Amino acid sequence: MKDVLGQAISDYYQKAGGDKPPGGKSTGAENGAAAEKSTRAATSRRDKLWVHTSSTLGWPGDKRIHPREEMPVKIYFRSMEEMPELEWIALQQCRGRILDIGAGAGSHALALQQLDQDVTALEISPLASEVINARGVKKVLCQDVFQLAGRKKYDTLLLMMNGIGLAGTVEGLHTFLRKARVLLRPGGHLVFDSSDISYLYGGTPPPPPGYYGELLYRYEYRRQLSDPFNWLFIDRKTLADITAAEGWQMELLYEDANDQFLVKCT
Repeated sequence: MKDVLGQAISDYYQKAGGDKPPGGKSTGAENGAAAEKSTRAATSRRDKLWVHTSSTLGWPGDKRIHPREEMPVKIYFRSMEEMPELEWIALQQCRGRILDIGAGAGSHALALQQLDQDVTALEISPLASEVINARGVKKVLCQDVFQLAGRKKYDTLLLMMNGIGLAGTVEGLHTFLRKARVLLRPGGHLVFDSSDISYLYGGTPPPPPGYYGELLYRYEYRRQLSDPFNWLFIDRKTLADITAAEGWQMELLYEDANDQFLVKCT
């Protein structure tokens, strides 16, 4: 599988000259500003990352889903000060030994390190993992979360930027929740966000069979396409039903006017 997202993250980082300006260390805010300034010209010309999206349902309402949208790479390099309220709340819920799953460019792991937390960044992309390490995250694992043996246990599993989407499907979410039990110490918890995308269907999503939040994604960068992969957006009610069925207690921590929400599962 082509590491298209990892290549975009790596190129962005290299063009920004890393996170440290000449002569000393930089703050998180400086990192983000420097990266954006150094790469704005290049990304405006040809170095854009695109996401191709399609529904798995084949329903007429699918035309509401944008087939191709730009994913600004700079979003993966946000400083702690630039993170939205939802992510701040999520970081405050982290305790003990933390696994940041789908760490991207490592911004949340870096923020947790700055808060003196014991955090490991887990990222499946080799190129993105190199960037995470270069940015100063002390513990980095380049691996698929579903392949972790579970010998090392954690107190918090963190998935940001709809990281729970890696479950891919509703059935995959059941599988992930079972895997999470293997990775967590007794009393540990999950913290993640998602979104209800029923608005794409005018608030009236298609009926079963199938689930409207199961999408098919492909990344495009410099005319290279990734292999297709499933990505999940889950609504609160369906999530509550699934977590309860798998023996978790779900607590709503935050929601906004755009149907995005943050939960903790124990």
